Amino acid sequence: MLSPATLLTRFIMASDRPAPSADAPTVDAGDANNLAAEGGALVRLLAAAILRRRPTVEPIHRQCARAWRLDADSGDMIRRALVLCADHELNASCFTVRCVASTGAGLRSALIAGLAALSGPRHGGVTERVETLWDAFGRDGRGALRRRDWAGRDTYLPGFGHPLYPAGDPRAAQLMAPILKLDRAAAGLVRAAREEAGEPPSLDLALVALRRHLGLRRGSAFALFALGRAVGWIAHAMEERARGQLIRPRAVYVGPSPLI
Repeated sequence: MLSPATLLTRFIMASDRPAPSADAPTVDAGDANNLAAEGGALVRLLAAAILRRRPTVEPIHRQCARAWRLDADSGDMIRRALVLCADHELNASCFTVRCVASTGAGLRSALIAGLAALSGPRHGGVTERVETLWDAFGRDGRGALRRRDWAGRDTYLPGFGHPLYPAGDPRAAQLMAPILKLDRAAAGLVRAAREEAGEPPSLDLALVALRRHLGLRRGSAFALFALGRAVGWIAHAMEERARGQLIRPRAVYVGPSPLI
């Protein structure tokens, strides 16, 4: 299993070493062209950390397909997942990246911060909760979906429902469409969740469904989420650095009045 903590550690170690070849140059932060080159190198290093291979300039989805021994059609499903994960407005990890970049820190630091934020169980870490729910559904059927403690204090079952998409997550719909036609287990879980809880799948469920459909090892759903989102993080970090202003929200104390 590739855990979020393991992926973060691998990336920090890989990006802290001199680049092994011209395929993944280490570029000092400077003008926009240098930053773009540095961003590309960091994405390749993250892919290398996930796949345990040396960085190359081959398209990322093809690197994944080669390392995971997938055919062309499966490789294209990986490509679709990476594109759908690339950006999603100002979510927690993206805001973290922008805050770090606004301080003048480098893209590497911003990317590490994004990975740390993504790992939380209410963000990209939801994929592991989905894995647990899916395992329980395989054992207990619809009984697993009626156990509201899966959601803890949250409103939704892990991998189902999204506050921004009451009618259904369009990213999940795009990624799940071919899987539901081929994978009876995925189709059964989605159908049961709709009937029992009235909740459509989110991107987290779609990534786990893809992972299981392709026979990838556990943790790959999170890895794909991180790899796709890294491209968006870098774009946001570059924009924030160009803006040249420190993000500094104000806070108003609303607790009890201090005794004087």
